[in-house]
Amino acid sequence: MPRLTAEVTHELNFTLNGRKVTARAAPRMLLTDLLRHEIGATGTHVGCEHGVCGACTVQIDGEPARACLTLAGQAEGRDIRTVETLADGAELSPLQDAFREQFALQCGFCTAGILMSLDALFQSRPDADEGEIREALAGHLCRCTGYAPIVRAALVARDRIKGGPIDA
Repeated sequence: MPRLTAEVTHELNFTLNGRKVTARAAPRMLLTDLLRHEIGATGTHVGCEHGVCGACTVQIDGEPARACLTLAGQAEGRDIRTVETLADGAELSPLQDAFREQFALQCGFCTAGILMSLDALFQSRPDADEGEIREALAGHLCRCTGYAPIVRAALVARDRIKGGPIDA
């Protein structure tokens, strides 16, 4: 009978939510598993594990990325942000607050990924129009809300972020 050996791991150094992190990961480990099980950043949800649902969306160097399709090793030297960065302690971000006010979540499973995609959109396009918001949401599946309250919350948050009139 062949002898089983422990899987080789590699040291990774990256920034997670503004702080330097050193972690070990096997070559086949996914970023979702590293974040949730090794580091404890459980705000990143695991849904379909095929990149379809968007629940695992994080930002890598400011761009939305599916953590379930990203190998942990790809985090090396990168800046990774998860939903945990949006709130300032107990104070919700304008995006989170708008989601709460507009009833844009029900079960909440998809919400972390949606917030990370919308946050990235508003970082690059603070005046994004409804079409751009809908395009950013196109890669996310939500089975509870019907998307109307999500779009409404995104428009409210956009207007708060840019300081203009609220049109939702």
